[in-house]
Amino acid sequence: MKFLFDQNISHKILKVIPKHFSTSSTIKKERLLNATDREIWYFAKNNGFIIVTQDSDFNDLNLLYGFPPKIIWIRTGNLKTQDLADILTEHTTEIQKFIENESFGCFEIFRMKKQ
Repeated sequence: MKFLFDQNISHKILKVIPKHFSTSSTIKKERLLNATDREIWYFAKNNGFIIVTQDSDFNDLNLLYGFPPKIIWIRTGNLKTQDLADILTEHTTEIQKFIENESFGCFEIFRMKKQ
């Protein structure tokens, strides 16, 4: 799985994600920190990435322009980097099915905060 982690996710994620995500990258690593969401969206599309984000902007672009790229939208609020990696690992099977299904462009992972 080739993820492109949005700038709202720490670049340190690459150190803690499992090996089956090893072809992933970050906005920082790809030198896209000052790029617009649209430029990032096109970069992901042209380079075969799935965008992993914590905001709705990329899903909005998919609604306008279609997909690819596919979007994984993590809707959990702020998390530690390891916790985010754990969520992706927990949902690996569902994410793989999402990637293989050409009918869907956005996979949302929603978690309520524990009180």
